[in-house]
Amino acid sequence: MIHEESRTVIGIDIGGTKIAGGVVDFPAGVVRTQHIIPTHATRGGRAVLDDVERLVQQLAEEASVLGSAVHAVGVGLCELVSPTGNILSANCVDWINLPVCDRLTTVAPVTIEADVRAAARAEALFGLGKQFHQFLFVTVGTGIASCLVLDGIPFTGARGATGTMASSPLSVPCEKCGQTNHTTLEQLAAGPALVARYNQFHQATARTGHDVLAAAIAGDQDALFVTLSASEALGSSVGLLVNILDPEAVIVGGGLGLSEGLFWDGFTAATRQHIWSKVNRDLPILRAATGSNAGLLGAAVSAWKNC
Repeated sequence: MIHEESRTVIGIDIGGTKIAGGVVDFPAGVVRTQHIIPTHATRGGRAVLDDVERLVQQLAEEASVLGSAVHAVGVGLCELVSPTGNILSANCVDWINLPVCDRLTTVAPVTIEADVRAAARAEALFGLGKQFHQFLFVTVGTGIASCLVLDGIPFTGARGATGTMASSPLSVPCEKCGQTNHTTLEQLAAGPALVARYNQFHQATARTGHDVLAAAIAGDQDALFVTLSASEALGSSVGLLVNILDPEAVIVGGGLGLSEGLFWDGFTAATRQHIWSKVNRDLPILRAATGSNAGLLGAAVSAWKNC
């Protein structure tokens, strides 16, 4: 149960592109100070951990200047995390054999959570999720993940391996040629995928997914194809999840998930198209109200509940 007395917590959101950290005061959930640094995950897990440790120390010092002692540290990690906080995968940031908690508990007790569950928890407590008993949270950015939220609590599954909606190949054989495409949803619709697919036509002129979206809005036909095919693929997967889970609503976060225009319009249309029953075809599909702070805020909430 979450305590209602005042607590100051550091929240750290570790994604494939950037690390966001902030000092959060509870129970109001006010982010008092925050910083963003690049992840540069290709350097290896130890280098990323060094950066996170420095960021936590910096935030603790800033909290002290603000007159607050840090009660806990929450880390939302872009990997699979067990219900007990054990790191289960090393797809992006390899922390499996590193003393993460030992390094960070010099400031305060540490809670580790999967980043999508952390963001979903923030949306349930401080965002649009407050109005629903159950909703599906989807995040679309450097990666794509999902989380079912039941009465404000992210569903972890038996082993903590929920959320990998975009990591398995969409293996459907072609009836005409017989070839099976083993592309994953993340290779079609995540930010780096938009860049890679567009740059096949334009020789590395795009650096971010938002560059591709901007080119599509400007009328670039290749960018338009990449954007609409990505939104169609995403919508088909989310529509399938709606068919399986029948949530009250779908709430979308992440850098691309919060975007407006062609990607969002194509995604919502495709989602509704792929929902089988008219009973839930018109369910709300909403952008997360916690916005870009969802990850660090949710990581802080995950630690706050353990205070």
